[in-house]
Amino acid sequence: MNYPLITAFAAIFFAQALKYPIAFFSRKSPELKIMTSTGGMPSSHSAAVSSLIASLIFEYGFSSPYVAIATIFGVIIMFDSMGVRRQSGEQGIVIDILVKYLTDKKQNIKKEIVDRNMTHSENPLANQLEIDHYEDLVINNYLGHKPTEVFAGIMTGGFVAIVARMIYLSFYSQ
Repeated sequence: MNYPLITAFAAIFFAQALKYPIAFFSRKSPELKIMTSTGGMPSSHSAAVSSLIASLIFEYGFSSPYVAIATIFGVIIMFDSMGVRRQSGEQGIVIDILVKYLTDKKQNIKKEIVDRNMTHSENPLANQLEIDHYEDLVINNYLGHKPTEVFAGIMTGGFVAIVARMIYLSFYSQ
C-alpha cells in the first residue's frame, strides 16, 4: 500500500470538501461548484503537498531524499499558487471587466452609427471586439490563493497526514 500517495489524494479531497462549509459560514451563499474549483480556502494544492511531505517523513524519516524532493516540489507548488496563478486569476477578472466595458462602448458606437446613418467602414471601431465563444474564455474565479489559504492548506494537509498515519498504523502495525 502506498501510504504517502493515498494520504496526498485524501488531503486533496478533504480540502475540496472543506471549501463549501467554510464558504457557507463566511459568505452565507456558496454554490456547490466551489468544491470543484481552484482557489479558495483552504488550498488543496498545499494540502496535498504538505500531507505528502508529512507522510514521507513518517514513513522514511526527515533525512530521506524523498522528503527533500517532496519539500522542494511543495515549496514550488505553494509559491506558484500564491504568485503566478493568483495573478493570472486577478488579471483574468480585470480583462473580463475591460471586455464588458468595451463591449458596452461598442454597442453605443453601433447605435451612434445607426443614429447618424454612417456606414461601418466610416467608423473602424464598430467591427472591433468580435470574440468568438467569449463566455468560454472567461475566468469566473481566482486561480490562485492568498497566503492565509495556503497556510490553511498546509494545516489541513498536516492534519490529514496525522489522521491517515494513525489509521494506517492501526491496520498495519500488528
